[in-house]
Amino acid sequence: MKRILVLNSGSSSIKYKFFYDLKEVKSGVIKEVKDYHSNIEMILKEVGEVDAVAHRVVHGGEKFINSVIINDEVIEDIKDLIPLASLHNPANLDGILSVKKLLPNIPQVAVFDTSFHQTLPDYNYIYPISYELYKNKDIRKYGFHGTSHKYVANKASEILNKPLNELNLITCHLGNGSSLCAIKNGESINTSMGFSPLEGLMMGTRCGDIDPEIIFYLSKFMEIESISVMLHKESGFKGIAGDNNLENIEKRDDKSAKLAIEMFVSRVRKYLGAYMIELGRVDGIVFTAGIGENSSLIREKITENLENYKIVIDKEKNKKNNIIISKNKVKVMVIPTNEELQIAKEAFNLIKKKG
Repeated sequence: MKRILVLNSGSSSIKYKFFYDLKEVKSGVIKEVKDYHSNIEMILKEVGEVDAVAHRVVHGGEKFINSVIINDEVIEDIKDLIPLASLHNPANLDGILSVKKLLPNIPQVAVFDTSFHQTLPDYNYIYPISYELYKNKDIRKYGFHGTSHKYVANKASEILNKPLNELNLITCHLGNGSSLCAIKNGESINTSMGFSPLEGLMMGTRCGDIDPEIIFYLSKFMEIESISVMLHKESGFKGIAGDNNLENIEKRDDKSAKLAIEMFVSRVRKYLGAYMIELGRVDGIVFTAGIGENSSLIREKITENLENYKIVIDKEKNKKNNIIISKNKVKVMVIPTNEELQIAKEAFNLIKKKG
């Protein structure tokens, strides 16, 4: 099995990467998708013959601890999880069902954003509300960006030349959507995103952690749907600085731009400090994704005044390579994420294992 197509079927776009022997050969994105079947048919014609198709699926609930080969039962389980990811799982399913019609004899694999965080201890994933809501309504911390956190953790293991199951890491996926993950002996034990991707850090357009009472207060003069739109799409960097593009914000010298940067940094540092205490020993801190990989300003501000964490950037390194930017006791690394490659690897290993 050499030819693996990775599909990320979103609510309005389809991103794809085609791998041969786990080397990327082709990639692309189709925007403003209206017909998944015809668009995926077009992708298949573009990449040619495939041996397997692997799908990013946002939400696996508690059902899916690992990636799985897709069958009718898995499809029904993903459907059952739609209430937990009403925007994403239906689109993911459209991609799966389209491939099933077009290539009925080709194996498909589902790789879940949430599965890496299924190792969280119960005291970290249970919310301090009625326990019945967890038992009966599945309300708990799930965490997201799991494929990215897993990929960079494995790369950190290679860079540090130490088995992942012996490493304690804090991985910082910082982009338009952002999350931190505390990894103990190779397993996720805490993460900043929660029941939804809205919890945790301030992000491009999401608010992150706020006092829940604010929502009840706003409901006195705003419709609940309008509040939801505001918290998801009009908050974060966009809410404070009027722009969710950090590259633009960093070039500005106005008060709102500076405030947005300091707010973001403060919230990352809050989680970073908490996870350092929770882990006890930290072997490495990893920065990844758009902001984490490209903004030296943000990295420097986040690690400022942390004993043994001072960043020393190697100017000679190409930014696309994996870079160790600290020579102190705890290594601080920049590792470009590659979620599609991680998905392809998991599909390859799973299908090979099943024979």
